[in-house]
This record gives sequence, structure tokens and C-alpha cells, in this order.
Amino acid sequence: MKVLKIAVQKSGRLNQESLKILKDCGISIDNGRDQLKAPAKNFPLEIYYLRNGDIPQYLKDGVVDCAIIGENLLVENGNEITVKEKLGFSKCRVSLAVSKFFEYDSIKDFEGKRIATSYPNTTQKYLTEKGITADLHIINGSVEIAPNIGLADGICDIVSSGSTLFKNNLKEVEVIFESEAVLAASPLISNKVNQLLEKLLFRIQSVLKGRDNRYVLLNTPNDKIEAITKLLPGMKSPTILPLLKEGWSSMHSVVNQEEFWEVIEELKAVGAEGILVCPIEKMIA
Repeated sequence: MKVLKIAVQKSGRLNQESLKILKDCGISIDNGRDQLKAPAKNFPLEIYYLRNGDIPQYLKDGVVDCAIIGENLLVENGNEITVKEKLGFSKCRVSLAVSKFFEYDSIKDFEGKRIATSYPNTTQKYLTEKGITADLHIINGSVEIAPNIGLADGICDIVSSGSTLFKNNLKEVEVIFESEAVLAASPLISNKVNQLLEKLLFRIQSVLKGRDNRYVLLNTPNDKIEAITKLLPGMKSPTILPLLKEGWSSMHSVVNQEEFWEVIEELKAVGAEGILVCPIEKMIA
């Protein structure tokens, strides 16, 4: 029987969120302590716990069929690898930073400078596009310390909250690109195993749609139904049920999480009452 081999980060935040989305997809992992490979109990899947930086090569070589990995690593090392879905977590930026005391004006300030980075390919491509020549120092880990010890004039690294830069007296000056966790597929995946990947992808997309939306229930006078329908179109149209109270109805619909508070305020303004909002576990269009 064919099994889908999926790689996730061995430890850290990306590991936890990767396992959570698999769990939300109904996949139960039979995971013992310190295991580097574990089978799923209820889906033809094996999970491999790997060092984050090694995953792109495992995908290229076909050792694993797919992976949940930071997009930043694929930009750096995974040109042949296909991104199947952006997953919406572990968001960060790949950015250039300099000392907070440096009077930065533009990217031209990096001309002839020394830049410490764990992302030489990404950094060099960006500098080349901007017509900048700089000296790259490749460092694996603790890149932020480089300017403080005189090794570099600036750095290129991933930035989330910016707190690490702040602690090391650095400031972010150029964002090269935005990154997040993605589901990526090996270029060597077989057709039969790809069918399993598509089944997993369907589940993941259903979970992501659920996370992005909220289920809204409300009461409204019947003469306000048309106005509220314009605010709550739902997946096709709202569900409308008559209430025992004459002239009133209950409306059920779906609202996007990003628009949630604005829509709720508009609903109240046009006369909606008794508004209930519920999370959606999964959403299948």
C-alpha cells in the first residue's frame, strides 16, 4: 500500500503548528518519544521529523513526498519544489537590517558593505536586482550578532516581531519578501502518491477555510432582511428561518474573519439583534 511521506520541522513553533493542522485534518499520529519517523493511525501517511534546513534537499531527492516548511527556505534552496498551499502560520519576513545608529537612506547604502546572512542566494539575488555589489559572509545561526562584533555592516535574516533585532541594536531597513509556512511537494512524487497528497490538500484547504471564516446567527425584522443579505452573502446566500415572533426571522451565514468586526458593526446599524458568532472547524465549498 502506498504511503505519503511528509516532513515537518523536528522542533520549534513550526513543528507544533504543523502537527496541529494535521490533527485538525483528522489525522492521528502514532508518535513515540524522540521518534524521527512515525506513522498515522487513520491515514496512509508517515511523518518525518527533520532539521528545517535539510528539508528542501530531502524533497529534491524524493526521500519525502511533501513537507510543511517555511517559504523562505524554498526561496533560498528549493527552486524545483512546488508549493501546493500557503498555510497562514509561522509568518515572517526576510529582511535586511543595520545598526540602529546607522543613518540609512536607501538600498544604495549597502554598496561595498559586508552583509552577514544565512540566506546568501536570496540576498545576492535581491542585491543584484537592485544593482548593488556587497560582500556576503555566510553564517549559520546568530546572524544578529555580526554587526556588534565588527564582522559585518548589516545582516539579512528572517524577522517576525523584530524583538531580536531590537535586542541587538539593529533596525529593519529593507523587506525582501514575506514568508509563511507552506505545503510543498517533491518534484519526484509518483502519480499514486500524489493522489494521497491531493486528499490531504483537500482536508487542509477545508481547515484553512474554516479558520478564515466565522458562522454568524442573528435575529432581524423581516423588513431588514434585504439590507442584511447585502452584508452577509454567505457561501451562496444566507439561510433564513421564521421566528415564532411575528414579523421576525433568524438569519444564518458566514463572514470572513478579516472583515468580521466591520460587518458586525454594520449589521447592528441596520437592525440585527441577538448576534451569535461561532468558530468553524472545517468549511467545504
